[in-house]
Formats: sequence, structure tokens, C-alpha cells
Amino acid sequence: MIFVTIGTQEPFDRLIQGIDNISGELKLDVIAQVSSGAKITINNMKVYGFLSPDEFAKYFDKAELIVAHAGMGTIISALVKNKKLIVFPREKKLGEHRSDHQIATAKYFEEMGYITVARTIDELKEQIEITLGLSDSKPNDVIIGKYASKSLIESLRNEIGLS
Repeated sequence: MIFVTIGTQEPFDRLIQGIDNISGELKLDVIAQVSSGAKITINNMKVYGFLSPDEFAKYFDKAELIVAHAGMGTIISALVKNKKLIVFPREKKLGEHRSDHQIATAKYFEEMGYITVARTIDELKEQIEITLGLSDSKPNDVIIGKYASKSLIESLRNEIGLS
């Protein structure tokens, strides 16, 4: 099962419509946490406008793959729980967020080798196929321990201006 989370109460129609289409095309079991303000029709996956923390944790833990916005909480949770993660950052120019901090966050973690990033729906489909073994390409398996390395902590401190 793939669990999709968009983080905020703001819609992320580009991701949700894209993953719905991919889900139908590849016949995938997808559960998505979406906002109540979405302006799209869902045909191929199960969606929830709101999940309690316990329900969210249940789907997150059960998922074979997490597809998410570039939120720090989701990224760190996936890394700590050794979950396969594809990050799809919101873009300011598309009206999905007030700034491009998600693009910067995704780029930063991608450059460190901790996450896989998809920036378009075509890239998302390709990365899903790779990650789930539906393609001949080898996935980028990222596993970190229970505690962050000193280099990761230092890099994060530098990134947020605490060094």
C-alpha cells in the first residue's frame, strides 16, 4: 500500500490528481490524506480529509511506500521508521505554497542521499515503479539509524541557522 500525505490543510491537487491517475494506471492500492478544499475528482484511491494521529500513524506504519510533500516532519518520520519515501515538493509558482522552501528542503535532503524526489508527475510515476520493483531500475534504498549522525545534525543546524 502507498500512503500519500500532503501535510497542511491546503489542497495539493497536482499531487493528488497525479497519484490518482498513476494508481489507476498501475493498479496500486493507495490511501491519501487530502485537504477538504481539493477541487478534483478521485477515481482510483481511498481518500481521507482528516485523519486522527492514531489513524495517520496506522497508515504510515503499514505503507510500503510514502509519497509526500516536502515537510520536515514527514521526511524525518519516514527516515526514522526506515520507510521508502518519495518527496513531491509544493511549488510557489504553481500557487501551491507561499514560498519555495519545500523545493529547497527536498533538494537538500536529496543531495545528502536521504530521499528520492519527484518534481513532475512523470518522474513520480517512474520513481514509484522503481521503488516498488515494477521497473528494471534499482531503487535508492535509504536507511538511517534511530539517531541522526553528527554530520546530519550539523548540516541541519547550518541549514536553519543554529550553528
